[in-house]
Amino acid sequence: MIVMKFGGSSVADAERIRRMGEIIRTQLPRKPVLVLSAIGDTTDHLLEAADLALRNRSVSIHLIESLHLKTMNDLGLGPAVQEAIHPLFVELRSLLTGISLIRELTGRTRDYLVSFGERLSVRITAAYFEAIGIKARPVDAWDAGFLSDANYTFADLLPETWERIPPALRPVIDEGILPVVTGFIAKDENGNITTLGRGGSDLSATVIAAAFGAEEVQVWKDVDGILTADPRLVRDARPVESVTYEEAAELAYFGAQVLHPRAMQPCMKTGTLVLVRNSFNADAPGTRIGTKSDKKTRPVQAITSRRDVTLVDIVSTRMVGQSGFLGKVFTCFAEHDLSVDMVATSEVSISLTLDAVHDLAGLKRDLGRIASVEIKTGKAIVTIIGDVHRSSQILQRAFGVCADLGIPVQMVSLGASKVNISFIVDDTQAGEVVKGLHKNYFEEPDEISGGGDQS
Repeated sequence: MIVMKFGGSSVADAERIRRMGEIIRTQLPRKPVLVLSAIGDTTDHLLEAADLALRNRSVSIHLIESLHLKTMNDLGLGPAVQEAIHPLFVELRSLLTGISLIRELTGRTRDYLVSFGERLSVRITAAYFEAIGIKARPVDAWDAGFLSDANYTFADLLPETWERIPPALRPVIDEGILPVVTGFIAKDENGNITTLGRGGSDLSATVIAAAFGAEEVQVWKDVDGILTADPRLVRDARPVESVTYEEAAELAYFGAQVLHPRAMQPCMKTGTLVLVRNSFNADAPGTRIGTKSDKKTRPVQAITSRRDVTLVDIVSTRMVGQSGFLGKVFTCFAEHDLSVDMVATSEVSISLTLDAVHDLAGLKRDLGRIASVEIKTGKAIVTIIGDVHRSSQILQRAFGVCADLGIPVQMVSLGASKVNISFIVDDTQAGEVVKGLHKNYFEEPDEISGGGDQS
């Protein structure tokens, strides 16, 4: 069997749902399980409705209702389907009325609210599949075995989920029925609806695939797989044939629109193949994510960047030979609930990066007790994913590009995963650097192909 996940852009309207149906029909002999996101802008509309209920005590589901009714009409679904989903609209209106009366939106209530997007999506889509001759059944995630903790808005799935999924879905598959499962949501042990946070729908799909030991999980997006760079920056960005789990995780962490790193963890445990494909160009082969990649001759797989980064430089002459200094530094960050991204150290200094934060006065004050501190905002991380066995040549060319552009590199870090080299430049310079690197590595003759590090 296989698992197929389609994101919001792939189910944005009736035309795209029809295209998805054509893709799925070709895969029916492989016994797919389908995981879906909400239709179009449903999640945004739900949050806007909650905001309206909180501020104005006004309850309106017009945008949500009209979007779904239009989608059903465009798909040719009759009154019976509209009647079947009507109870969800009644339930949603009641929830928003409660929000307007108590004027409060807790994490638990928010999760309950946004769950309506996926719940409506699977019901409408399954009904359409039935109408075109594909046997299908909508399945809420909790009925598919998904059990989470109570960390609302960013819940983690409990280990029991792995054992619960196969017996929940296998009977449906064995009947020759396509299960259409809600992505992104689950229930906790008290029966409250939870959401799985960023990358949650991808996580839903990879957990199902790993729990079944599926042949592969297909993640359908609106690009031809993982690209060598952000196509909004680099017009000539091209699909990457294959990457390892580690490379894909690093790309996602440092800004590429790929699977979220936590979504890849289930498949990393089981070695399940992940395919990233384009629902708008189903003939494109996409990108394979697995235990190995076909690097062939190119030392660099892709280039990505993440903007709006803060650089923190910490210097102490007392660091020489002093035990516990690094521990004190990172304790300060932990006490201020700050997650560190890149780190570079020397005998007397530490440089590290944070996602943009508004107020670091408290951190600077606490660190100032043990070292001098300089905080610089408006930075960007540029990351090269590739074969670090050739790091000498990769860095030589990267620094050469930056030198030709007149852009100073402010910090360098070689990731412990051994697949990424990252460095810091000013935020305003990141696009220019990515373009220059891409041209050097992918659009000009490759001077360092073939074999390992030649240094």
